[in-house]
Amino acid sequence: MDLGLEGKVVLITGGSKGIGEAITRTFMAEGARVANINRSTAEGEALEAEYAAQGQQCLFIQGDLTNLDACKQAVEKTLNVFGRIDVLVNNAGVNDGISLSDGPEAFIGSLERNLIHYYAMAHYALDALKQSQGAIINISSKVAATGQGGTSGYAASKGGINGLTREWALDLAADNIRVNTVVPAETWTPLYAELIEQSEDPSAAKRQIEDIIPLGQRFTTSQEIADMVVFLSSQRSLHTTGQIHYVDGGYTHLDRKYTSGSNRVDLSK
Repeated sequence: MDLGLEGKVVLITGGSKGIGEAITRTFMAEGARVANINRSTAEGEALEAEYAAQGQQCLFIQGDLTNLDACKQAVEKTLNVFGRIDVLVNNAGVNDGISLSDGPEAFIGSLERNLIHYYAMAHYALDALKQSQGAIINISSKVAATGQGGTSGYAASKGGINGLTREWALDLAADNIRVNTVVPAETWTPLYAELIEQSEDPSAAKRQIEDIIPLGQRFTTSQEIADMVVFLSSQRSLHTTGQIHYVDGGYTHLDRKYTSGSNRVDLSK
């Protein structure tokens, strides 16, 4: 299936590691040109060099997204190099564990790390997206729907992202700009693997989580998240907007009492 992404320009935040890297690589495989803004440099520079050796453009832009000037400069550099922006993928964020007891200043800091730059990037890229009649894809989290405990800042940010998706989809419909959210739940990434390895019995810890994921009793892969992001950005998804897409094997919304260990039942009967 031709997704119509050849030569399109995609600006991705946090596109160097984990889900972000999978998104970057999947767009590159479709022939898009990518601008990747990230705070850390090593991975972004490595991706840029890897694709340059193949004759492809994967521009790395170093920047701390909590700095609004860095957001603006990332958009400006993308336009200076590529001349257009067709897709904005707001992906960068961190589950930073800022809880109700940490206080307002810490909470505001969490919003800056996880929500404010989504708005800033969309604001600064808006004129370019209007010209291209492009798309915005926001990466959220199941925490927005389920809560997690001990992470007020992250939960508020992800809930805000879902709300902005609906607001922007309505706001920008007249400009033919599509806005959608992709929601991961238990997605296997190098960071998740590191956290599992810190447990007393990593294999048992991993299995415990997998047992409550209805579809296949396995983690979602980063590639599966990336595939949805790229499809929603493509010419094959031109009449989809304002939607919250859960790519989670049914984790968020299906009744897990039917999937956990000895309580699992055969629903086909």
